[in-house]
Order: sequence, then structure tokens, then C-alpha cells
Amino acid sequence: MFKRILVALDRSEMGQKVFEQALTLAKVTQASLMLLHVLSPDEEGSPYTPMLSNFDYYPGLSSQSFEVYQKNWDRFKNEGIQILQSLCAQANTAGVATEFTQNLGNPGRMICDLARNWNADLIVMGRRGRSGLTELFLGSVSNYVLHHAFCSVHVVHLPVTTKDEVAVHTTNAVGVK
Repeated sequence: MFKRILVALDRSEMGQKVFEQALTLAKVTQASLMLLHVLSPDEEGSPYTPMLSNFDYYPGLSSQSFEVYQKNWDRFKNEGIQILQSLCAQANTAGVATEFTQNLGNPGRMICDLARNWNADLIVMGRRGRSGLTELFLGSVSNYVLHHAFCSVHVVHLPVTTKDEVAVHTTNAVGVK
């Protein structure tokens, strides 16, 4: 069955669900895990600012602005490592051999490259649910991985809530019945 499972994580609620499913699968199959977080400007909470890529061309950007950006980027990287360390410890405590890495780059390519280099049997990852024009313009990491991975891919979806369920939750949150 599966012996090496690559788990692609981000900071969203989906990341926790992906980890939980991968951990359960690893326990059942006695597989080892590789937790991967890809530092990407598209990730929620990223301090990336497109103007900073053109730093020299904008006279209003000083070295102070760049220092603030660098501090925010370092904080962003450290938070990613802390999340990975915490999940790795959780998996090791559960008896699953686990390691982790955090890489900078295009998430889809990084996931596929690491899966190939680490010789993964399975990739477990989440899906944001982008479709239509949003997916066309912003892309879909899960779609890229599904089409370029050399091994099997398991995509985790968050439960879909209907408009009626959202309306009920919103109404109850306001206090109206």
C-alpha cells in the first residue's frame, strides 16, 4: 500500500483537515509522512507586496519600507516552521514517522518536485474550491498537481454548505429566529 505520503499544507482551515486525513491514513498503512509548506505570495497572510518587486523604480519606497517587509516576511516564514514543527510532533507522538520541509516557490511545482525527489507513493492536499474565471486567472494548485504528479493524489474538500445553511447560521448569529 502506501509507504511514503507527502502532505501539502497551508495555513488555512483546510490545512488542518488535510493533516488529520493524512495522519489517519498513515496510521492505517504504517506509512511515513513528509509535511510540506510552500511559502507563496498567494497564501493567506503573506506579506508579499507587488510594489516591492519593483523596489528600485518607486522613489517613495525607502530602505525602511523594505526592512518592515523583511521583518514581516521573516515572521511569516517562522510561523510556517512553527506550524510544521507542531504537526510533526503531533504525528510522531501518534507513532507515525514524520519529517517536514518548508520551501519557497510555486506551490504546484514544489509539491510535484518534492513528491518525485522524496519518492512519495501518495500526495495528500486540499482544494480551495476555485472554479471558472477565478481558477483560470489565479490557477489551481490542486489542478496542477493532479495533472503533473507522478504518483496518486488524494484531494481533501471542506464540507459544502448550502445557501440555506449559511442563511440559518447568519440569522442565528444575529439573534433572530
